[in-house]
Amino acid sequence: MRSFQYIILVFFIASCSVEKSMDNAEFDAVIAKLGNSPNKNTAEENMMVGDAYRKSNRLVEAVPFYQKAIEQGEADEAANLYVAQGLKVEQNYAEAERILNNYIPRARDEKAKKLAEKELENLRKIEELKEKESYYRVKNLEDINTERAEYSPVYSRNFLYFTSNRDGGKIYRTTGTPFTDIYRVATRGANVDLGTLRSLDPIINHIDTNEGSVAISPDGNSMIFAKGNDGKAKGYSEVNLFFTRFRNGKWSEPVPLSINVADAWDSTPAFSPDGSTLYFSSTREGGYGGADLYQAKVNRRGRWVDVRNLGPEINTPGDDVFPFISEDGSLYFASDGHPGFGKLDMFRAVREGGHVNVKNLGKPMNSSADDFGLFQFNLTRGFFTSNRRGGKGDDDIYTFVNDDPNLKVVNYFLTGTTVTTDDGGEEIILPNTKISLTADNGDVLDEAFTGADGKFNFRVYPEEHYDLISEKTDYFTVRKDFTTVGKSVDKSTLTEAVTNITFETKIMMDPIVLEKPIVLENIYYDLDKFDIRPDAALVLDSLVQIMNDNPDIYIELGSHTDSRAPDEYNMRLSRQRAQSAVRYIINEGVKAERITAKGYGETQLLIKNAQTEEQHQKNRRTEFKVLRYNPRDRNDDLPPDESVDEYDRFFKDSGDGNG
Repeated sequence: MRSFQYIILVFFIASCSVEKSMDNAEFDAVIAKLGNSPNKNTAEENMMVGDAYRKSNRLVEAVPFYQKAIEQGEADEAANLYVAQGLKVEQNYAEAERILNNYIPRARDEKAKKLAEKELENLRKIEELKEKESYYRVKNLEDINTERAEYSPVYSRNFLYFTSNRDGGKIYRTTGTPFTDIYRVATRGANVDLGTLRSLDPIINHIDTNEGSVAISPDGNSMIFAKGNDGKAKGYSEVNLFFTRFRNGKWSEPVPLSINVADAWDSTPAFSPDGSTLYFSSTREGGYGGADLYQAKVNRRGRWVDVRNLGPEINTPGDDVFPFISEDGSLYFASDGHPGFGKLDMFRAVREGGHVNVKNLGKPMNSSADDFGLFQFNLTRGFFTSNRRGGKGDDDIYTFVNDDPNLKVVNYFLTGTTVTTDDGGEEIILPNTKISLTADNGDVLDEAFTGADGKFNFRVYPEEHYDLISEKTDYFTVRKDFTTVGKSVDKSTLTEAVTNITFETKIMMDPIVLEKPIVLENIYYDLDKFDIRPDAALVLDSLVQIMNDNPDIYIELGSHTDSRAPDEYNMRLSRQRAQSAVRYIINEGVKAERITAKGYGETQLLIKNAQTEEQHQKNRRTEFKVLRYNPRDRNDDLPPDESVDEYDRFFKDSGDGNG
């Protein structure tokens, strides 16, 4: 009896120890204790081993443990999905489909069921993907790769940056592999000078921390990189983005970006070609799945702001990571949620006609293993990462060439100037203005702040309608439409590989002046009537838009008549017309306290003793004026007393060359 109790006690202590290792994300320890054979484990233990393998990116090894747990009858429903995904990696697509077809009709876990349905849908598209024509050639960059991991290549000014655990060192308890550092090597394209290969300074690389993916600024002097996973109990999901600058021959002390979210995984950063937008992946709440792709803009004070999810056309219920923006505006990224061959595949997203089209890059760029971290250094060449079979070890860096004979790129840009008028009515430049480029559905596609020259520049896309929204404190927010519909170029007529087409526009902005009347043109009423006609409604709709775009103004809407009827009649009619117009505007959603009606009759004639119908028409008018204005800082995203400058140095410091 005592020996039986002792065995139970030992089993209990061992189970607690394994569960503690699992809770602490020490996956390699769990595998070491329970990973010899699934036949010796309970269903709960097999689920733990399967999860440990899967969460440390060893999905194939997880399959037999999940299968045994399912056989034992006590597995989580999601185990069926994980088995199918593991079989997919092994290219056993038919068996993966069979597993899901068997599971889905009897599923009770709605979340697992939806993921399984999505995976089944993707599996059924694999044959189509196999037939996709490809002009890519790929090659293992053997000079750099080792039996350990080399991944996330970034090319900048004849240097290749990448992340690796090639030099060994302290072991990261989650994976049982060494912590990763950031390295740099001189290279001309794919020709590497191994004599220059070195890890970055200790101020960047820490012995007990994973330094991850890198983004280098367009000038080569600033770096944003992922850092975290120190192996401690609560360090598992805390991966953050850090900023550092190369100046005076060394990197500065890295500082975390303000866009990081506590307890979220924020990683895989990438700059837009002009450096004004940061793309990254995050597991923060509010996404569409595991890790989603986001973007942030840099404001005029040098801080990253306005974080936005890239939306469901890009992001999936799975993981969407490793973004890259090419010179032609295409978004390349890796995903295990879009239809692919196995684990992470690489995709290209292109916007046209108001929609985003996502296409798998096909083979040989993608395999049944993980393929990710694409970086182009020109139109046809670049690097990526894969742990496919035939490599040197773990993750390897590969080069690629696109030999598409019909590859032609057309870039469309919209450039413009913000202007106003001076006291003499002359047109002058209006600087420091916020401009937003919005799509038909109201989504903000891009934002910019004009400089001293009043200039702004946006990338636009074929066959789309846009609104340009211009905002500046003490000025009316202005909305101007623009379209590329019917303006696309036939690529077959082009002779150059890259063609840039620039459209131009100008935005006039008026200052907000209290009590200054502004005439609403073309508001007409039937004789002796005050009903809103359809043609007048269109003009009032424009005032509704002005009110919506300028929520800090309170106005009076005034109606005026000519002098060809008795004073009392004109006053009554103008009051009724003003009230009718205000009711229309309120019914369109403008708050009643923001607008008042007033009839002026013939008390404020613009042309006294009018003789002609044209003169009478000028007297018959509807106008509005601002009575009250609660100004806000329309063209900045920081409080006036905030002085964070995590990115300010990016623009203002010239640095002294690429680190």
